[in-house]
Amino acid sequence: MSKEIAIDINQIMKLLPHRYPFLLVDRVLEFTPRQSITAIKNVTINEPFFQGHFPDFPVMPGVLIIEALAQTAALLTFTEKKADDAVYYFAGIDGARFKKPVLPGDQLVMVATYQREKAGIYKFHVKATVDGELAAEADITCAVRKKGV
Repeated sequence: MSKEIAIDINQIMKLLPHRYPFLLVDRVLEFTPRQSITAIKNVTINEPFFQGHFPDFPVMPGVLIIEALAQTAALLTFTEKKADDAVYYFAGIDGARFKKPVLPGDQLVMVATYQREKAGIYKFHVKATVDGELAAEADITCAVRKKGV
């Protein structure tokens, strides 16, 4: 059963350690525990990466789209349980595909679908769309560990 829920930026900042300019999730629209989460990133010309990527044609870097998707997956994990000393590491990526450039003014809708977990290693299928069109997708692996380990 899907939980219709909105998690605002204040709650996101309680769940994720990232801060400006590296916090890449603005709001969670909905999630179903151990199944999926949908979140958004509002992309603005004020993003610091647009100064150099690219000055004459600003495009959101693909690695940052993947990072935003990994942060979305982390939120799916941490909305269930989060130890105060837990850190979420990006451990692997498979099959990453970029289908559409993400530009200033776009709203990135990000979906992470839970696949499995074993011994603190999580696997997700992630995808990002803009205006209903696929922008990027991948299978990612993340590890939850204690800080400093």
